[in-house]
Amino acid sequence: MAKGMGNMLKQAQQLQSKIFKLQEEMADKTVETTVGGGMVTAVANGKQELASVKIDPEVVDPDDVQMLEDLIVAAVNDVLAKAKDMVSQEMSKLAGGFNLPPGLL
Repeated sequence: MAKGMGNMLKQAQQLQSKIFKLQEEMADKTVETTVGGGMVTAVANGKQELASVKIDPEVVDPDDVQMLEDLIVAAVNDVLAKAKDMVSQEMSKLAGGFNLPPGLL
């Protein structure tokens, strides 16, 4: 029984080390999304932080600020969801080498 527990602890330490390394790597990876037919583009990193937002000057209409705000919200929400999915996929690949119960990561 002690041997099994020791193996589990070793496996957990290896996984923790790999997760830390993956988190560092994810900070350098980015995802991008465009909404409104290219009017607003958002970029996020693997830390799920917004890196940049680009707005086509044609969409800047002082009489319709609401549309621009909606496009920005849509772009940011979409790119953050893509960043989350990117990290989840990488974590799943990482966890594949370990016998972990579903949903643990």
